[in-house]
Amino acid sequence: MATCPLLMVMTLAALLALTTPLDGAQPAAPEPAPEPLNITAILVNGTNYNTFIHLLRETQVDIQINEELNDLANAFTIFAPTDAAFKSLKSGTLNTLVQQDQVGLVLYHILPRYYSLDMFETASNPVRTQASGNHGAYTINVTTDSNMQVNISTGIVHTRIAKKIFDDSQQLAVYSLDKVLLPYDLFGPKPPASVPSTAGGKSPSGNSTAAEEGTSGAGLHGRGVGWSLLVGGGLVAIAGYLF
Repeated sequence: MATCPLLMVMTLAALLALTTPLDGAQPAAPEPAPEPLNITAILVNGTNYNTFIHLLRETQVDIQINEELNDLANAFTIFAPTDAAFKSLKSGTLNTLVQQDQVGLVLYHILPRYYSLDMFETASNPVRTQASGNHGAYTINVTTDSNMQVNISTGIVHTRIAKKIFDDSQQLAVYSLDKVLLPYDLFGPKPPASVPSTAGGKSPSGNSTAAEEGTSGAGLHGRGVGWSLLVGGGLVAIAGYLF
């Protein structure tokens, strides 16, 4: 019976040895939380994207994208034209755009899902972008060649992904472009102006008809009404406009 206390002491000593860290080692600290995703910071680190950063900030699309990435865990693919790409545009191209068309141009460079370079090989055309108008979402066509090079066509501009700027493998991918993607709906040939009907003419009171006053139909900017950032299940207000 005298051996029982001794056995208990030995058992406790063995348990303490198993639970005590060797050499005074401390338990591993938990890994720090990942830094929030920030599209403008990513582009600043990439360098040579100052014009696109300026457009993101001017239209406040950068704020909306960052909120969707970090608060709602939505995924995006972003095409970032270089400063040289913007410089190659026809003089005055950006200055002639009203604010809602600038928003549309920026959103046209954003896809509402994550695409790795390999995923473009099986993408179904046309690929929807974040830009939309009265006739629905604006789209691009994406193809890959035998060298796994990703080619993009808007119907006006044909270019390819020059390099990968950022890819977290699940939520956000950012790719560099050597050309600015110009949406056909904004920069394509405009339909000929309608000729006012002479049948109605002026009313006996001298008032012009609706056609003469230009109240029927909409021009290029009229088709831009209705821009939307199609994330989070609803419309969002950007830069003072409800799109």
